[in-house]
Amino acid sequence: MSSPLEQHDVSAGDVTESGGLLLKETGLLLMQPGRLELREDTIENLLSASCLLQLSAVVHACCGFLTKQLHPSNCLGIRSFADAQGCQDLHRVAHNYTMEHFLEVIRNQEFLLLPPSEIQKLLLSDDMNVPDEETVLGALLGWVQHDGPDRQQHLPLLLGFIRLPLLAPQFLADMESNPLLRESVECQRLVMEAMKYHLLPERRPLLQSPRTRPRKATVGVLFAVGGMDATKGATSIEQYCLRRDSWKQVAVMSGRRLQFGVAVLEDRLYVVGGRDGLKTLNTVECYNPRSRSWSVMPSMSTHRHGLGVAVLGGPMYAVGGHDGWSYLSTVERWDPQARQWSFVASMATPRSTVGVAVLNGKLYAVGGRDGSSCLKSVECFDPHTNKWSGCAQMAKRRGGVGVATWNSFLYAIGGHDAPASSLASRLSDCVERYDPKTDVWTTVAPMSVSRDAVGVCLLGDHLYAVGGYDGQVYLNTVEAYDPQTNEWTQVAPLCLGRAGACVVAVKL
Repeated sequence: MSSPLEQHDVSAGDVTESGGLLLKETGLLLMQPGRLELREDTIENLLSASCLLQLSAVVHACCGFLTKQLHPSNCLGIRSFADAQGCQDLHRVAHNYTMEHFLEVIRNQEFLLLPPSEIQKLLLSDDMNVPDEETVLGALLGWVQHDGPDRQQHLPLLLGFIRLPLLAPQFLADMESNPLLRESVECQRLVMEAMKYHLLPERRPLLQSPRTRPRKATVGVLFAVGGMDATKGATSIEQYCLRRDSWKQVAVMSGRRLQFGVAVLEDRLYVVGGRDGLKTLNTVECYNPRSRSWSVMPSMSTHRHGLGVAVLGGPMYAVGGHDGWSYLSTVERWDPQARQWSFVASMATPRSTVGVAVLNGKLYAVGGRDGSSCLKSVECFDPHTNKWSGCAQMAKRRGGVGVATWNSFLYAIGGHDAPASSLASRLSDCVERYDPKTDVWTTVAPMSVSRDAVGVCLLGDHLYAVGGYDGQVYLNTVEAYDPQTNEWTQVAPLCLGRAGACVVAVKL
């Protein structure tokens, strides 16, 4: 914290004669004319008086002083005071500080003494810096217990602002017997609603509400790995923080890879196959975001670029691709316990630049190229029967397609409909959604631009389309799709324009 005493120069024009007299009468202007003394014990009175008198230079000095005094033990009080005085900049800074240091704020007396209306405002925020929703619930229950007899009546209303469906199932089961919740019918209803969300995943699209929308800090981060850029191959890895809406470079791969795959196993990024510009690779390397370290993993049996990679259950699958000579229908599975690769059933169709995703316990291979054309066909793999079966075709042929799943739907995003050598080749802004229950594809809202070789990933409850190629440049633009409103919005751009980046989410 800064010193509790500061002196500021204030020009004569900033303080009128009558204003100066009023400040002197209140004992707040203690220095010679043109000098203002700011003290912890008088700052609030001085700010109130200068707001009343519209002394903007004094208000600015006071707000700057209070900004330097911000601490987890006092930020809620400064935030509330700034709001009461109409000091919007100070209120914003104090609010942002509260959100950033929320874990420390809730351990201080100021939080425990907040009125219910202020607790409600905090619980409504998406911006608090917390690792999970359990932390927010713990803060609410701690506040109630601080003055149980008086505050118990507010719990049913305030519990409605906790994202209960996003709590771990075992945590929810234990909540049912919590004495604070047991006596309230409304509290029990909210707990039951959350239990249904876990027990009936197929109904989740119908169970969406503000309580199923995760707070920004709890969804993890996106990683955009490698891809083609203006230097003919990016080796950097960028990380996106939703709460700050910003990308930053966090790591570099050991060498150049193009048309590779990435999947997340045990919160580590497995970078699989691809080509280094000269030859097709079968090598695998693993990045640990916590230690920021790389390790070499056992190689695949087959060299593959243009492959798709995904984790289904425990194992990771490497699907299709091109080995440098021919298009592949073969599929390999990585067993993390045995630390070895083995072949499973091959697809019906060879596919390179294929989109691969997991939905309802099955592995989907979407579109891609088979050597003669781009594909609109889709097939899915059942690990229990070790068989691939055909699904309904998409409306459009798509090579270089990005795929992701959200709440029992599969999305196919962007791509190209013919090889680049074809004069008729078109890039796509089109997005299609597949419902496995009806085996039907539906066209939904298009992206703002066409994106070939687009990186696609689910983060929280939005799908992100990252980079790609628009026919002229490697894109650094990123847009997010909200499946509930069927709308795309722009978010912060990448540091580096890139196409064919692999994009994955990790809960750090």
